[in-house]
Amino acid sequence: MSAISENEWKKALSDILDELTETQYKKLVEFLDQIPKSRKPSRCSGKMPGVIIECYGLERSVSEINNLLDWIGRRDSRVQDLLRPFVNKLGEGDVKENTGEKRKHDEVDKECPTDTQTGSEDQPTDLQISCQPDKKRRASWEITISDVKSTALLLETAGFYGKVVQKSGLRVYSTREDEKRFFFYAAVADKSDCVKLMVYGKDHDRNIKEEKSYLFRRLKKDPKVVKVTTSSIVSEIKAVQVPEELEEEARRLIYPESPFYSITEVRSLPDKTNVSVVGTVEEIDPIKEIKVAYQKQKKKTQRFKLKDESSSTWICMWGEETQQSKGLSVGDVVKLTNMKVNKYYDEVKLNSTGSTKTEKVESVGIQSTKMKIVGIQKAIKKETRLEGDVGGEVHTFVVSSKLLAKALGIKLDRDYKENLLDKLPFQADVEIKGNKIKEMTAV
Repeated sequence: MSAISENEWKKALSDILDELTETQYKKLVEFLDQIPKSRKPSRCSGKMPGVIIECYGLERSVSEINNLLDWIGRRDSRVQDLLRPFVNKLGEGDVKENTGEKRKHDEVDKECPTDTQTGSEDQPTDLQISCQPDKKRRASWEITISDVKSTALLLETAGFYGKVVQKSGLRVYSTREDEKRFFFYAAVADKSDCVKLMVYGKDHDRNIKEEKSYLFRRLKKDPKVVKVTTSSIVSEIKAVQVPEELEEEARRLIYPESPFYSITEVRSLPDKTNVSVVGTVEEIDPIKEIKVAYQKQKKKTQRFKLKDESSSTWICMWGEETQQSKGLSVGDVVKLTNMKVNKYYDEVKLNSTGSTKTEKVESVGIQSTKMKIVGIQKAIKKETRLEGDVGGEVHTFVVSSKLLAKALGIKLDRDYKENLLDKLPFQADVEIKGNKIKEMTAV
């Protein structure tokens, strides 16, 4: 039984709401997400305290109002003196409920070191915690992902357990001081729901892995997104079991699939339309850096040609998304989701977006073939880019300069490029993966 009297809390809550300005009231009510809009009057009424208690329950309504008052800046005594007795009773109730289980939790604490014990108070950790939360009773600080989504603000003491189902690539943004910072998105799920987290920092990117489960604490929430900041604490735990349908829903939070089209259909769509396609890789160009007109720095890009039963087109991967095409080979069948149509006069190609996902449907791996080397694009000590004729079609390939020099019996010195040009054209037996020559024997 609750230590809080509903009648006393309803009266105190009515007095608290009367103390708010019209702007403060509207702001507070806006973030009471569990109350239907039809029951949110624009001005405070005598019915509102009862509505809040009805929608949130007695004890949770105290906690929610406490959080929101702190958020809107009403920490003054006129409001806090009305609220404090009920917050104190809420804490006493928690202590009474948990007394009977103290010994059990003491035993768990010995097996599961706290962040203070492991020295990870201010840094993320990869600690593998060897226990799971008590399934019969949740700790007072423990919430579910469903709670995270329904609560306007998160207490610093609150934390939840979840499985990282999907991560986006690492992305870059600039501060007002023009400093580069990094973040990524993570779709996390538990048995109750799934949520998209905005995660800041390279350390979190290194430590948080797909298909692993974690305890997330000290998160921030604003009206649009839940954030894992550099001050948040993320600790690895044993696997959290997630229903299959929630895993699928979580993946779509990061990569919501745009409609699939044939390449012929893509050509008739308006510029900047989001599309998904499936096809066979016909040709792959090396990664290169180009200067983008509207940006200060150069940006990585990689092109490959994709063909389906109807036609073919060039695919352009940009920035971090070039990593997704790193393992592709000519002949691979791939599914590309969330690409964007790019039209330039009569040319139509597909550009990657921040939500693009590349998935191999069929992989050909390493291929052995004969190649006629007909041209040199670039020749430096580390690698050489050359033009190779395979089956009557010329493609660009990358090869280790050391491997190429050995195959041709020439020295890797300052005359390397000139000596290489003297050998053109020449035939070779090669093993290729994507646009890279792994082995070469001149014939």
